[in-house]
Amino acid sequence: MPAPTESQARTRAFARVIGPYLVIVTGILVVRAPNLGPILSALFQNEALVWMMGALLFFCGLLIIAFHQYWSSPAAVMISLFGWFLAIRGIILLAFPQLIQRGGVASLHLVPAVRIGFSLLVLIGLWLTYIGWFTKPPAAKS
Repeated sequence: MPAPTESQARTRAFARVIGPYLVIVTGILVVRAPNLGPILSALFQNEALVWMMGALLFFCGLLIIAFHQYWSSPAAVMISLFGWFLAIRGIILLAFPQLIQRGGVASLHLVPAVRIGFSLLVLIGLWLTYIGWFTKPPAAKS
């Protein structure tokens, strides 16, 4: 089991990547939510692209699961859950893409709810960005 400072450092490193990613990508989704119909439609017209997206989501989720299974702080829990979410979503996209497509189509009629959900992810991203980039790194123990 890694030392507590190693797990804190790893959580901080993952927060440096996942935080800004959530802020930028989900922030753009908040703004573009009303116009995502054509993008969603085009995505699911290309089975190869859907499969590659599923494989990439699964791979990224596995990377987080493999290198960050810490549950010792709120930030660590959020990062670990994010990894599991990506992996599960990737598997579903690979095996049952029609479920993700149906969910996406249904969400096109719920733009305010979509904006609220993605806005929450932006806030989580801001918090993880703060944890990763602006908090003091843990001191190494001798």
